[in-house]
Amino acid sequence: MLKKCVNDSTSIVPLEGLGFKENLSYEKVPVDILDRQVKRLRNKEVASVKVLWRNHLVEGATWEADADMISRYPLLFPSTPILALGNEVLTVCSLSVMCL
Repeated sequence: MLKKCVNDSTSIVPLEGLGFKENLSYEKVPVDILDRQVKRLRNKEVASVKVLWRNHLVEGATWEADADMISRYPLLFPSTPILALGNEVLTVCSLSVMCL
């Protein structure tokens, strides 16, 4: 059996400070890169990163394509990325900085 709901104005939470839009949606913003992996397929390797999103728990982190995340959110990645090719490790540098 249904019971009558009593209106309590003190239990209403304002939406202004929570970052929601008018249609009750929010923008997914990445906070941190938790992990990296390279999946080897038959003919190629696919690099992916585990991304922690704002308004999500660590369990809600998702695997995203590495190249896609670098193009959309370059601030999450260091300015001198390290590329691993087989057993060799290469450091990508700008021309004005000498790499060791």
